[in-house]
Amino acid sequence: MSTPLAVCMFDNERVRGGAEEHMLCLLKGLDRARFRPLLVCPPELLTQLAPELPKDVTTYAMWLHSHRQVGLMHELAGFLRRQKVQVLHSHGFRPSLLASPVGRWAGVVANVETPHVREYWRKGWKADYRIDRLAGRIVDGYIAVSEANGRYLREEKQLPALKVKVIRNGSDLSRFVPSPGVSPEAASLRVAAGFGEQDKVLFVAARLEPQKGHAVLLRAMAALREEFPTLRLVALGEGTLRGELEKLTAELKLTGSVYMPGHSPDVVRWMSAADLCVLPSFAEGLPLFAIECLAMQRPMVATAVDGTPEIVVNGRTGLTVPPGDVSALASAIGALLREPERAAQLAANGAEWVRKHFSLERQIRETEDFYLALYRARKQRGAARERV
Repeated sequence: MSTPLAVCMFDNERVRGGAEEHMLCLLKGLDRARFRPLLVCPPELLTQLAPELPKDVTTYAMWLHSHRQVGLMHELAGFLRRQKVQVLHSHGFRPSLLASPVGRWAGVVANVETPHVREYWRKGWKADYRIDRLAGRIVDGYIAVSEANGRYLREEKQLPALKVKVIRNGSDLSRFVPSPGVSPEAASLRVAAGFGEQDKVLFVAARLEPQKGHAVLLRAMAALREEFPTLRLVALGEGTLRGELEKLTAELKLTGSVYMPGHSPDVVRWMSAADLCVLPSFAEGLPLFAIECLAMQRPMVATAVDGTPEIVVNGRTGLTVPPGDVSALASAIGALLREPERAAQLAANGAEWVRKHFSLERQIRETEDFYLALYRARKQRGAARERV
């Protein structure tokens, strides 16, 4: 194409999480000769992303979270028209439900939705996905971030299989230098957190939300306290459960053993300072955190949910346990702390696995191809209707 295709990302989350990292990677990595990237998101999220957002990304701050916000929907339509957006990529079902109709009204050629996670929390009539199938009539393509996510969209949501394309998440693996031990620089982070250099440190980076299972991890730590009295936890991230988790930490007598510094740009350094990475989620799409921990050659324990076992292959690249099972999580963490040689071998296998299967370059290339295929197919259908 002689003129770059205008691709606009749309998100209505106000806290940075895995979906937002995915979106940021696309905004950074899209080929500027073929694509002109734009972003519409809440001002709070824009502030969080701004330090890493490329300067050529056109942004618009807006928190559109309800169909009753008619004025904001008109604003969004105006922005899309002025910028001549041709592909509107919404991240999550709710953002797509709000933005895709506006995109169609504003003349966007192709609506794309990435439903990053299985919505296990749905209850009642919302759990039969009728609204998803109805809204999906104006979504031209879905990006499933894992094979499991693709099955969920096709089989459980019953979305048209021809619209679903599996493009597994990837990460910029050049940022991660495998380091089986804890370096002196990384050890200084432990001291800054109030931990001893010889303490056993668990690490998780995830939003402090129910989906992520932090409470299960805290209870597993309490179960391991007698055997591992110097076991510590660093939990990076922010969210609505901070107060509850701090209260639970005190109730479990883990105060002083748990460090929750909020969102931090030092994720890679904290990985290198950890003895073991843990992801106790109840639902995931394809967790970047797991990819990145293994890229750093860190032993990994995770719950066997959705796309996670595609990364953390039980007994091969790490250990997986059922979600919500405190005893199983404690047992797996304890096993790797007791058997450092086994933990190191799993971590080495994991580093090799993710470098082979989860590169960001592959993800971006496949996403670019999907955008172009949808755009061309929609344009061809439009031209055929005009001829008739």
